[in-house]
Amino acid sequence: MKNVAIIAAAACALALGACNKNNADNNAANETAVENTASTDVNVATNDAAANADAALNAAGNAVENAGNAVDNAANAVENK
Repeated sequence: MKNVAIIAAAACALALGACNKNNADNNAANETAVENTASTDVNVATNDAAANADAALNAAGNAVENAGNAVDNAANAVENK
């Protein structure tokens, strides 16, 4: 009966040991999650900024092209008078 009690006590001790919080592990996991989220946020912001810059450059390019066309049209109109 003593052996059963010793084994039961050892099993309980192991079970309780496994249930103990390991704050260092939890903190490391939380820090990793925060870093991953921050990295994702930065990537999204970078992608958005790049897309916005591309759109602005395209719009500027289109405006320059339209202005050039307007100048050509005005020159043609003067020639045709």
